[in-house]
Amino acid sequence: MKRITIAALGITLIAGALLQSGQAEAGARSYGYMDMKSNRTFVPIRYLSEQLKYDVNWDPKTKGIEISKGEDKVSFTLGQKKAKVNDTVKEMDAVPFREGGTTYVPIRFVSEAMKLQLEWDKAGSALVFQNGQDAHKLPVISTTRKISASTPIKQKHQSFNVGSKRLSATIVEIDLLHPNIRLGVGIAKGKTGAVDSLKHMATVNGAKVAINGTFFDAYTKSSVKVPYGYIVNNGKMVHQSSGDKRAAIIFTKDNQVEIISGEEFPERFEEGGVYGGLQAGPRLVTNGKVTVNPVKEGFKDPKIVTSGGARSAVGITKDHKLILMTTSSATIPQLANAMKQAGAYQAMNLDGGASSGLYYNGKYLTSPGREISNALLVYRGK
Repeated sequence: MKRITIAALGITLIAGALLQSGQAEAGARSYGYMDMKSNRTFVPIRYLSEQLKYDVNWDPKTKGIEISKGEDKVSFTLGQKKAKVNDTVKEMDAVPFREGGTTYVPIRFVSEAMKLQLEWDKAGSALVFQNGQDAHKLPVISTTRKISASTPIKQKHQSFNVGSKRLSATIVEIDLLHPNIRLGVGIAKGKTGAVDSLKHMATVNGAKVAINGTFFDAYTKSSVKVPYGYIVNNGKMVHQSSGDKRAAIIFTKDNQVEIISGEEFPERFEEGGVYGGLQAGPRLVTNGKVTVNPVKEGFKDPKIVTSGGARSAVGITKDHKLILMTTSSATIPQLANAMKQAGAYQAMNLDGGASSGLYYNGKYLTSPGREISNALLVYRGK
């Protein structure tokens, strides 16, 4: 990841624990806001306490804020530019403020006082706090991005111009920052090698949304239809890969989603934190640009390399939404262009052809032509 200075960050980091109403929600996720106009960065003191394990004190009578760890201590007063670092009084270019019951402090000043290292994860659109051996990632979104309390899942049909072709697609978009959304992996009948309908897989798992996952041995006459690639479910590796380069999607328990290469997968899993993962590929979009190279990822089948057909894909927007897409007829490059136009900042292909299916709210939006091995699931709590 590219190291950046806080002075260069045109972002304002604000806790995502508040929805638009300003009321705190149990289980709400923290996130940042990007505000290029003010060119100032703030973080909630609660994030410093809960995630970075700093000692944080807030005195509502004096409006004083004290943040300390070890020998380092910084003291603020709400609305004032003067602060104290240990015993030295210093002046800041931004003032602490309080909004919706949450107190925010300027992170550049805190990072200098507390010797806190920061990195920018461009692929994940997130700020990474390096606290000793531990790294804590805070998603960042734009100030225009809204977290809807009532509609974290949206379904639509959309058409895209890809070269000379007009491509029609079915899309389900999920707000990954919504407190009631979580992701999972569905395994057919609960065992590797089995197959089941996508709808039944979603229903028995209580999922609101489901899309088909990895490739599998669909044409064998054996009753065991082995899936291809890594599969992680509930933090456990349930299927190993042969070590190929095909792209994979991984996610944490709090919906931090990434698309990585198969080569990275074992190390990322060993590092911990991977709650779910599916390997399929090829990669479609990287950092907002179409990056299609199925041969480099090890694909040889003309169905992937050159031909068109029914497709399924998963993508992540820069402002932390998940895009699930199906289309009845597209080549891999056409699918990649459609995903980019749909807003995907990162994207990859899933199993296609007769396996391609998308389920939402009790019914098929795209009906698979066969039973499948596994699926990416989306749950919506209350």
